[in-house]
Amino acid sequence: MKNLLEKIGYSLLSALLNLLAVLPLPILYIISDLLYLIIYYVIGYRRKVVRENLLKAFAEKSDDERLVIERQFYKHFADYMVETIKILHISDKEMRSRMEFVGADVVDRFTTQGRSVMLLLGHYGNWEWIPSLTMWCAQPQGIQLGQIYRPLRNEWFDNFFLRLRTRFGTQCIAKNDTFRNLIKCKRDGRVSLTGFIADQTPSPRNIHHRTEFFGQLTPVLTGFETIARKLDMAVVYIDVEVVKRGYYRATFRLLEDNPTTCPDYDITNRYIAAMEQTIRRAPHAWLWTHKRWKWA
Repeated sequence: MKNLLEKIGYSLLSALLNLLAVLPLPILYIISDLLYLIIYYVIGYRRKVVRENLLKAFAEKSDDERLVIERQFYKHFADYMVETIKILHISDKEMRSRMEFVGADVVDRFTTQGRSVMLLLGHYGNWEWIPSLTMWCAQPQGIQLGQIYRPLRNEWFDNFFLRLRTRFGTQCIAKNDTFRNLIKCKRDGRVSLTGFIADQTPSPRNIHHRTEFFGQLTPVLTGFETIARKLDMAVVYIDVEVVKRGYYRATFRLLEDNPTTCPDYDITNRYIAAMEQTIRRAPHAWLWTHKRWKWA
């Protein structure tokens, strides 16, 4: 009986999300405005965590200044939710007009020469729209377009996000299969273009390096650097800007083209520094709801 009720519930949720996705984004932003009020004022979703993170990151700002960022963040977070749902039914033409990529030649130069590329980005802007880069980058024959993801425990939500994240032709690679997948790709003589969202907090057992992030010594993920060095992948940072509501610009910036010669954690440090620069430009568009400094 419980399984039947769950199945019915997920069917109704699926129908609702698909119905919402058909609506034009201007209408979805009206829904987002209402969603913001509920998330921020009624539920207070992780408001304490967000407030603590902003205090640590921007201690030099006044309480009122941080409060402005806090509220802007929740408004953007609500936008992120409806924009992500919209992926189900957004046209390629509209996505291309709303998600602009600049400097694709930085990536194309490597992939067309048979060199694999690692793309580093963060939970900034709308990271679920980043896979649309397939409409901007050259795709040599046999290239593997992928993104690393952490499978969700809930099977329905896992399948839902897999559907969203493969909408533009990219392959989702489970986090634990990353190195195995990429080394097989290399051995098969194929080129890979793979996105890594690497601004999360590592688990205590996976803390191998700390670097300065917003003036604090912060544990950071380093596995992506190890992979880049072992597979000699060019490393490119995706610098995202919020142009205006519902419009983003992502610029490809070469971080390192010869990772095998870099000192340990050099690439990691440069990525974190670039990520901080992106966030400081418009702080509200980063995901502040996680405890970034809980293991600091």
